[in-house]
Amino acid sequence: MKVDATKVASILREMADLLSIKGENPFRIRAYEKAARTLEHLPGDMEALYKQGKLKDISGLGKGMLEKIATILNTGRLPAYEELKKEFPEGTRELLFISEIGPKTVKLLYEEEGVKNIEDLETFAKSGKLRDLPGMGAKTEENILRGIKLYRTSKARILLGRAQPLVEEVIAELKNRASSWIEKISPAGSLRRGKETIGDIDILVSSRNSSPVMDGFAQLSFVKEILAKGETKSSILTTQGLQIDLRVVSPDSFGAALQYFTGSKSHNINLRERAIKRGLKINEYGVFTREGEKLAGKNEKEVYASLDLPFIPPELREDRGEIEAAEKGRIPCLLREKEIKGDLHMHTKMSDGVNTIEELIEKAKSKGYEYIAITDHSLSLKVARGLSIETLLAQIKEIKKINSHLEGFKVLAGSEVDIKKDGSLDYPDEILGKLDIVIAAIHTGFKQDKKTITARVVKAIQSPFVRIFAHPTGRLLGEREAYAVDLNKVLEVAKDRGIWLEINAQPQRLDLTDIWIMEAKKKGVKLAINTDAHNKEGLDFMSLGVATARRGWCQAPDVVNTLSLEEFIHKL
Repeated sequence: MKVDATKVASILREMADLLSIKGENPFRIRAYEKAARTLEHLPGDMEALYKQGKLKDISGLGKGMLEKIATILNTGRLPAYEELKKEFPEGTRELLFISEIGPKTVKLLYEEEGVKNIEDLETFAKSGKLRDLPGMGAKTEENILRGIKLYRTSKARILLGRAQPLVEEVIAELKNRASSWIEKISPAGSLRRGKETIGDIDILVSSRNSSPVMDGFAQLSFVKEILAKGETKSSILTTQGLQIDLRVVSPDSFGAALQYFTGSKSHNINLRERAIKRGLKINEYGVFTREGEKLAGKNEKEVYASLDLPFIPPELREDRGEIEAAEKGRIPCLLREKEIKGDLHMHTKMSDGVNTIEELIEKAKSKGYEYIAITDHSLSLKVARGLSIETLLAQIKEIKKINSHLEGFKVLAGSEVDIKKDGSLDYPDEILGKLDIVIAAIHTGFKQDKKTITARVVKAIQSPFVRIFAHPTGRLLGEREAYAVDLNKVLEVAKDRGIWLEINAQPQRLDLTDIWIMEAKKKGVKLAINTDAHNKEGLDFMSLGVATARRGWCQAPDVVNTLSLEEFIHKL
């Protein structure tokens, strides 16, 4: 059985979680976490890299970890992992995904109260006994019950950043298996609309003979189980536990089917009502007159044209005024990834990243960028190995030296500076003044009330040194809700002070959300799409940030890092 990087990373990450519940050495736990993160963003096929002896060249994988990875690749299992799993009932690790529950609490709940899974935790919390445990209380109990609800809701959906690369691999393999029978192929559904989380994955194919396509789909290397197999629709369960549905339509209906299955439902209802008013009928097969004459269906552009509309990009199809804008010829020319000229938020091995500055430069250049900002964590964030003042000054000096050898490319010396609970910044002004760019961010005190946390952010972004407010709501999809900040107030201050708000492209963040991006755009607040990369492969998350920006109706002028190097330096 083929073992992919995702599976190996999953084993290593679960090892880290179980070791943390056991109370093992933090450095050992961090080594597993770092290796898992590295494998999740590995460049190229892991098995091929292993066979070529190139895994050892990947930063973040030590000798001992490489031996463990080799064991998994060669045997499909890791004995140490299987032994560790015996110490805890299945489901115990899931408790870590609930807000307010850390490793020590999981251990306490299991050993003292027999709580083995989320169902047990919910029962225990509802009994009122949870609040009696050390460090707990009624408010914690309330937060845990809310966290359970959030986890169950999110578990049914997949992060865009997880679904997108899988779909690309499925399409590539399906093309290889049935290339002579596939005329067109495209993802559909919420993935094509760039939503932050996805339900089942939908893929659409146009073909004059569906049987070879369906056979190829059922034989994909990703298949764990064939859920259904028919002439027009088949469904599989992948080895990662995700459901993928494939639909095959005739070429003259591909555009209509793609529009229909892309959605959203409310957008499609709006289109259907528009068709009815024109005496037409629209469905997944095409656009028809009352008499049954087919007017459109081969491509989406002609489907929209038959309803007297220009093409509406998939990311806008959420019934948020896009049809009205299309009627008036006001559909924006949405941002494209190739317009991005730089990335302003990333971490090196000097804090909690994996790569050196030089390695990040090389990756950025391969993407056609003209500049990057190195923004390691500030000193108070010990968990992320925040830089002391002395280390930061040494890094600034190193960046200046690197820049002296670069042509047509610039590295900005920056920092992701922690906003303390009172709104002050983590470095003194004389240090902040030495940086090219300062990103302010909240990493602690998420439970502050709305008035307090808003005042905290406002105070921080009024600093003359701050340029960007990072991951503005602090949410982690499926893990942590947004903190109670008043973003309308923050946007007012940002507009007044010329602060840029970040669209953080990390798959679990995608923060700002599309709705708040639209608000920022309306208020004239500029945005910066950044990857917050912790290894060089993380720079590829830019596509997710761009998709989110497009859902917020963003054009290139709305995003500061579409500026050329010369234009950008002038804006600092």
